[in-house]
Amino acid sequence: MKKIEITDALQQTLIDLSKDRKIFLEGNICKVIDYEKGSDFGNYIEESIEIDKSKRRQRLEVTKDIQKKNIELVKKHDENDSLMKDLKVALSDAESAKAQALGDLDIMHKKTQFKLIGKIVHVALIIIISVGVVTTMLYAYAILYSSPETTLIGNTWSNVLGILLTNSFSIVGTIMGVKYASESKSD
Repeated sequence: MKKIEITDALQQTLIDLSKDRKIFLEGNICKVIDYEKGSDFGNYIEESIEIDKSKRRQRLEVTKDIQKKNIELVKKHDENDSLMKDLKVALSDAESAKAQALGDLDIMHKKTQFKLIGKIVHVALIIIISVGVVTTMLYAYAILYSSPETTLIGNTWSNVLGILLTNSFSIVGTIMGVKYASESKSD
C-alpha cells in the first residue's frame, strides 16, 4: 500500500494546530501518512493515532451504552403495553361488575317494593275485613235482639260495606298503578 507524503510546511501547520487548538488528524488517514519515527511529525502522527483510538473506544462505549438503554426502553415500553392491556381488561371487568351490581340492586329494589306492596295490601284487607266483620256483627246483633236502631244500623252497614269495597278497589288500583309506573321507568 502506498503511503501519502506530506510537505514540511503542512506538517508544521498540523503540529502547530495540535499545540494551539488541540486538533489532531483522525481516522484511517493517519495509517497511510508517511512519517519518520521519533521526529516531531512522527510523534504528532503517533499521538493522533492514540487519540483516535481513545475517541473510537469512547464512541464505542457510548454506542454500547445507548444500545443498552435502548433495549431497556423497549422492555419498558413492552411492560407499559402489557400494563395498559391489563388495565383495560380490569376496567372492562369493573364495568361488568358494576352493571351486574346495578342489576342486582334493581332486582332487590323491586323485590323490596313487591314485599312492601304485599304488606300494604295485606294490612288494608285485614282492616277492610275487620271493619266489615264488626259492622256485620253489630247489624246481626241488632236484628237478633230486635233493636229499634236496626234500620239505622242496616243503612250504616250498607254504606260502610260500600265504602270499604270502594276503598279496597282504590287501594289495589293505586298499588297496581305504582307498580306499573315503576316497571315502565326501569325499562
